[in-house]
Amino acid sequence: MNPYEGLERPPFVWNQHKDVPEKVHEWIRPVREKRPEDADAVLYGVPLSRSSISPSAASAFPEACRRAWRGFTTYNLDEDVNLSRLRLYDLGDVKQHVTDIPQCHQNIVDASADVKRHHPGSVSLAIGGDHSITAMIVKGLKEAAPDKTIGIVQLDTHFDLRDMRELGPANGTPIRNMVESGLVRGDHIHNIGLHGFFNTPDLKDYADHHGIHYTTLKQARKNGVAETMAQALESLGGKVDCVYFTCDMDVLDMAYAPGVPATTPGGMRTDELFEAALVCGRHPKVMAMDIVCLDPEKDVAGMTVKAGTHVMLSFLTGVAMR
Repeated sequence: MNPYEGLERPPFVWNQHKDVPEKVHEWIRPVREKRPEDADAVLYGVPLSRSSISPSAASAFPEACRRAWRGFTTYNLDEDVNLSRLRLYDLGDVKQHVTDIPQCHQNIVDASADVKRHHPGSVSLAIGGDHSITAMIVKGLKEAAPDKTIGIVQLDTHFDLRDMRELGPANGTPIRNMVESGLVRGDHIHNIGLHGFFNTPDLKDYADHHGIHYTTLKQARKNGVAETMAQALESLGGKVDCVYFTCDMDVLDMAYAPGVPATTPGGMRTDELFEAALVCGRHPKVMAMDIVCLDPEKDVAGMTVKAGTHVMLSFLTGVAMR
């Protein structure tokens, strides 16, 4: 039995023989009966994609991510940082119902709240799953700490502001869900990476009306994607108590991310995404993040799974550099 509400134990655990880990799968520890009180960071899987408006097996990414750990060392050569200095625990996966999506969403809320209550000072990482999970995780964070104001930094090709009356809490509506639920103010949201022919004018109008900040990829590249992220965090830092980072993998160009349900041309390069994730991880107010919309069943040669895992490790590099 998992000691966290709404969570099940990881579907598998690696054999860990080394006292000094060199590979990621040797470093990330599965949770035991006792809740680890020394955690610098915790992660959990959210294997839900039935709530996606496009066909998706993003529910398979949490397990695929865990299996990819074996291909990465804990040492980041670019930054000369060894992640093994962090105490990181795998808490398992959010319980899922086969057909009841509202129950799955409630389980995410419960798990997010319970993790926050027991690890208030730890950075949490959620491995999705489709983008509907973001609103549920933030709702759980708000339940655990109702007096805290939350800001959002979003990397995405889309606004994710589609009409809740039409789609409900799906992967196209999480940002609108949070605004209309009163979880997050519109002017506390920054979206970076919008591009191309994949949004409609009414979504831009909604963003403008609610004061949502957005920077197209074309604009971000003029200043540098990492600098754009740093500016968004600086802006949020003085306005909110904590920041939530949501990374929709469809922000990547389809050449780098074939394993994305809504993959598009003209998106980010992987190096830009990794640097943005690292900048986000370095900011002291960023206390939670997710990686969403990565479908291993659509992937080619593990390209997107490896990229998604690299995002996680880049973010954690930033955490280790704080």
